[in-house]
Amino acid sequence: MDRVGKYEFIAEPFHCDFSGHLCLGHLGNQMLNAADFHSTDRGFGMKYLMNIHRSWVLSRLAIEMTSMPAQYEHFTVETWVEDAMKFFTQRNFQVSDLDGNVYGYGRSVWAMIDTETRQPTDIYAIDNGAIDQWIVKDKPCPIEKGDRVKMNPNTELVRTIDTYYHDIDINGHVNSIKYIEHVIDLWDISWYREHQIKRFDIAYVAETHQGDKLHFYREQTGEQTFCIRLVKTDQNTQENTEVCRCKILFIS
Repeated sequence: MDRVGKYEFIAEPFHCDFSGHLCLGHLGNQMLNAADFHSTDRGFGMKYLMNIHRSWVLSRLAIEMTSMPAQYEHFTVETWVEDAMKFFTQRNFQVSDLDGNVYGYGRSVWAMIDTETRQPTDIYAIDNGAIDQWIVKDKPCPIEKGDRVKMNPNTELVRTIDTYYHDIDINGHVNSIKYIEHVIDLWDISWYREHQIKRFDIAYVAETHQGDKLHFYREQTGEQTFCIRLVKTDQNTQENTEVCRCKILFIS
């Protein structure tokens, strides 16, 4: 089996925005689908891990695109493991049309956790470290790795939302892509008529559960660059905890 997985998807109309192009959140979902297909086929996917009380959790994701697939267009997502350490693994993505023209790339960092303790666990304990045989060092991913998002502590609060059933994934917390969609919604459609997302970075810090409130703090750090900090209010303790940070680069 090839160390690089390649999977075909379609930009369905109800996954596209007003411009007729695939929404970034749905592209993120297809990247995560490709990651699951790739890991499952090679013996270290969620289907196997759940049986031994383990799970993959997304720690960081960076998506950088020059264009997006149009509605009804078929496209492929290639994915491969670039590196693995005891507690984290780095996985990359390439998004292309069926002729091989590249739309963009993605970089991600994943942790493996114990689903009972919710603590990181040793990736190399799975199948005697078999993940090593799938590492690809020589396939380029020409976008920069995600960097730490630095923000002013007095950043403006711009929105607070509740969390509901449809926000929650198989791990019992707010789905990784839901954060991205909620952040993108901080700008209305008039903004997106004049701008498109060039790059989106997100780093996850803590989990949010159904019933918690999410607070969005936004800071403009460049002409078309924004940083966002998400803080949750725990529904039971009423304590505030930072859950993730994002950075978005727009182009006109």
